Amino acid sequence: MHAPFTKKNLNPIRKTTMKALKYLLALAVAYAALGFAPDARALLIHDTHELGFVSYGSPSGDADNTFYVNHLSGMSLGSAGTLDGRSYTRTSNDFGSLSTTSWALNGTTTTIDLGTNLYSYILAKYNGSNYGSEVWYVGDLSGVITIPSTFGKFNLSGWTLFGPAGSQVPEGGSTLALLGLGLIAAAALRAKLQKI
Repeated sequence: MHAPFTKKNLNPIRKTTMKALKYLLALAVAYAALGFAPDARALLIHDTHELGFVSYGSPSGDADNTFYVNHLSGMSLGSAGTLDGRSYTRTSNDFGSLSTTSWALNGTTTTIDLGTNLYSYILAKYNGSNYGSEVWYVGDLSGVITIPSTFGKFNLSGWTLFGPAGSQVPEGGSTLALLGLGLIAAAALRAKLQKI
């Protein structure tokens, strides 16, 4: 026979339940702070965000890449042409009036955090100077996206993000620091929950 429920024998249950609820709430806040979202948006070769392609896209310094993107964005829809020994192909995808852009950030991964309306374009270079550069318009995208690791048989060499001309884009160090702190908090909460 069980003892009747009294204030005295309910207190340990209440304390444990309240502790668990507090930790679960803190864990939910930590996950929200990390900005966990649904699957990343994937950009694909020849998708509706493709601005165009530059062959060979070399040299590929920041100023060169900026020139390639600005030239592509100024071309007529569905046109092709050559300039300084490079071929430019502009898709028929219409993004409205496109302004000039400026270099913002370089990277090599296939996952890219666009933040919120910080960038206008991504130029992804495939196989160094041996193939070319795919350019996507991302002015209407935010958050985490992915780009292809290959274009045909050619591997991704790196990418460049571009923002509106003259814009100041915040560096990613503070974002990584916040992510690290959030992960540490989540790990600490998990360890405490396992003790309950």
